[in-house]
Amino acid sequence: MADVVAGRESQVVLGLDPDPARLWPEALRAAPEDGPPARRAAAAVVAHCRALIDAAGPACVAAKPQLACFERLGAPGWAALAEVVEHARGAGLVVLADGKRGDIAVSAAAYGQALVGATPSPFGEVAGLRADAFTASPYLGVDTLEVLLEAARAARGGMFVLVRTSNPGAADLEDLELAAGGPLWARVAAIVDELGEAGVGTAGLSDVGAVVGATAPEHVARMRELMPRTIFLLPGIGAQGGRVEDLAPAFAPHRAAGLVTASRSIATAHEESDGPPAAAARAEAERLRAAAWALA
Repeated sequence: MADVVAGRESQVVLGLDPDPARLWPEALRAAPEDGPPARRAAAAVVAHCRALIDAAGPACVAAKPQLACFERLGAPGWAALAEVVEHARGAGLVVLADGKRGDIAVSAAAYGQALVGATPSPFGEVAGLRADAFTASPYLGVDTLEVLLEAARAARGGMFVLVRTSNPGAADLEDLELAAGGPLWARVAAIVDELGEAGVGTAGLSDVGAVVGATAPEHVARMRELMPRTIFLLPGIGAQGGRVEDLAPAFAPHRAAGLVTASRSIATAHEESDGPPAAAARAEAERLRAAAWALA
């Protein structure tokens, strides 16, 4: 996964966080005129995400569907997610499944099968989402991450571990000082670096990445010291107040070592202009790509 990302000419990740109450007009017109609400909403979500990928995808390296935004629509939502993932893959984008999974033993293995692999059964293999990578929570321990990583590597994929997130509440736990010294996020960063040691590709980047919130840029330089070969997934750009220009250390090892994630700022860019949604989304994605490229 790391070498694939390193070979692309963009560092922008298109976040797909579809809100059924805030879809592009063309997506609403694509929904069936009758049927259960979940099925109609899921059809509109698919149309919205396909249009967004077609518009902004050429300026991006990856698509990052937020699983909860699909799962809340029930079974039609999961089917919609699978369709969107296939469309993103067909557009040449790496797919990062954003579910922040974390569990023990059998459950962790099941998450891995669901996200990047497949499940054997007496009736044949059952395909999972088959994303290229996924996000994971470290707070049940290293053993849970090892199980998830095993699934990712078996699929030649990757894993992004939550290190220091973009939400204000990150300070409640992730910034706490440990008795051994340093904040909790620094301990997680050390774990990420150690786990990724065996998965460094030809570009010098590991298949174990880190979620590093762009809303706390003062920590990025220290994180880069602790994780010199780690790809940083940088959420919080745009709607949450983060700025690409403040994140230079993230790109230090390689231009692909920092992946700028934007969701609402791309999908709702048309609300700040008079143009059609697709044109506004493409323009915002291109702006972010230029800003990230300038730092690489």
